[in-house]
Amino acid sequence: MELANIEQLVEKYLDAETTLQEETTLKNYFIEGSVAPHLQEYAYMFTYFAAVKEETYTKTIALEPKKSKRRNYIWLSVAASIVLLFSVFIGKQEYERYQALKQFEQISKGLRLLSQNLKKGEQAVATLYTYENTVNKILK
Repeated sequence: MELANIEQLVEKYLDAETTLQEETTLKNYFIEGSVAPHLQEYAYMFTYFAAVKEETYTKTIALEPKKSKRRNYIWLSVAASIVLLFSVFIGKQEYERYQALKQFEQISKGLRLLSQNLKKGEQAVATLYTYENTVNKILK
């Protein structure tokens, strides 16, 4: 092979302008082993491509697990829906309980105020009775 021709093919290859026949020529040159020192970096690339091309995948590909995963996702979504409904139900009960406690505190506060005012009225009536009793003693 003429070295100048190989260098031109490498340039065309790097610019993605080579044909399949030219790429085969390059591959054969770099795999043979007698590579110019300044083109040695490309030899690694072409030998790698040749080695990878012959590799095969030997494990079996199972397509069934996708369906079981889908079933798992269905069960997961059903469980999430149940948990959501349960939490909404519990949350509603807790909110109603909180509202009842709040109303109880407001009513208790109102009754305490009423009780305090009634005590003040009772004390005022008691002073009236003492005044009336004093007046009755004086008049007799």
